[in-house]
Amino acid sequence: MEFLDALVPADFRKSLIGPLKRFYICTLMNSTGSGVTLSFFVVYLHNVRGFSAGFATLLLSLSALASLATGAWWGTLTDRFGPVRVVLIAYVADAAALVGWAFVHTRTQAVVIALALAVFGNAGWGPSSTLLSRLVPEHHRQRAFGFNFMLINLGIGFGALVSAAVVDLHHPTTFTLLYIVNATMTAIAALTFTSLRAHGGPVTEHRNNPSTAAEGWSTVLRDRRLVLYSLASLVLMIGGYGSQEAGFSLFVVNNLRLPVHFIGIIFFFNTTTIVVAQLWVLNRIDRRSRTRVLAVVGVLWFIFWVVLALALALPPYVALFSLCAAMVIFAIGETMLSPVGPALVNEIAPEHLRGRYNTAAGLTWGISGTFGPAITALFFDNNLGNWWPLCTGLTALVGSLLMLNLRRRLSPSEDGRVEVATP
Repeated sequence: MEFLDALVPADFRKSLIGPLKRFYICTLMNSTGSGVTLSFFVVYLHNVRGFSAGFATLLLSLSALASLATGAWWGTLTDRFGPVRVVLIAYVADAAALVGWAFVHTRTQAVVIALALAVFGNAGWGPSSTLLSRLVPEHHRQRAFGFNFMLINLGIGFGALVSAAVVDLHHPTTFTLLYIVNATMTAIAALTFTSLRAHGGPVTEHRNNPSTAAEGWSTVLRDRRLVLYSLASLVLMIGGYGSQEAGFSLFVVNNLRLPVHFIGIIFFFNTTTIVVAQLWVLNRIDRRSRTRVLAVVGVLWFIFWVVLALALALPPYVALFSLCAAMVIFAIGETMLSPVGPALVNEIAPEHLRGRYNTAAGLTWGISGTFGPAITALFFDNNLGNWWPLCTGLTALVGSLLMLNLRRRLSPSEDGRVEVATP
């Protein structure tokens, strides 16, 4: 029991009932569906459906741009109608788009359905973060976000194992099956999410206060703390997720010449590390400077990209071993980023603008998803793919420096250096 208390405090365990428990069940189901198709976007279009690598990566950029263009709208809807309604709309529409994606054959179909997936597939992140911040007390937010991320990766890891056992480039129907499974799990998650309606309504108290009733996006964008965080996060994401999702699978298959099923094995190490290490990391970063923790994330991701570049000189199975080790390093960075970033944003966000703050911070994922694939396409289309990992790693280091610059603009409480009082 002492070990369990050290890993997960007893007061947090007591909160894992009722609505918070149902929220985490939805997280697990939705992430399991996502896991079976994770990182197959470019490979699916290029190697299975026969589109060029340039078209596939640029479509990924266009999708991210569409997600970015509609992001502010989702934040406004979250504050106006509550996070639960927004998440339900996003889940149902995303499930329908996934069914269409499973049978895509023409460029027009690919563009239309990819845009739908982008608009609705990423719409739930901001509202979900808003709802989670309501379901736990302030002193548990960082731990709650970290626990949620652990469950996300538990689901993704299981989904990755399923995809590794099923996927086959010579049998396109295996990809069709996986996308249908993803759609089914998303629909089930939406059904479960309906049980949280009582906890996800809009905040209305500020509407009776003349000083806050008119506040909106202009207020959010005037907050220099949020602006500087978003800039630093954007650069960090380009040096991390944005580029990894766009080119990692392509690099493994076409540059390292490794079998496609190795991708699922590599990502299994990533997600397993997150599941195993997340609770331990949460305890190590508690009451430490959030901006310094985020700077360390950039350093760890730089190491990941260096190992990926060095794998070009290694035999296939040695390269597989090194990539699995690199994914463990990348995952440790993720376990540090996942609780700290959302906790910082929700620390500075007023309640009636929380949906907009979470959406604004989440837009960095969309922007990095636009620039990351575009930059990746430039490297691969100009036969510079072997240089892509190292350049991406240097970008992650720049993100670290920007995070350190943000620190002086935050109070000790906002930066996580002062423990939040327990009610």
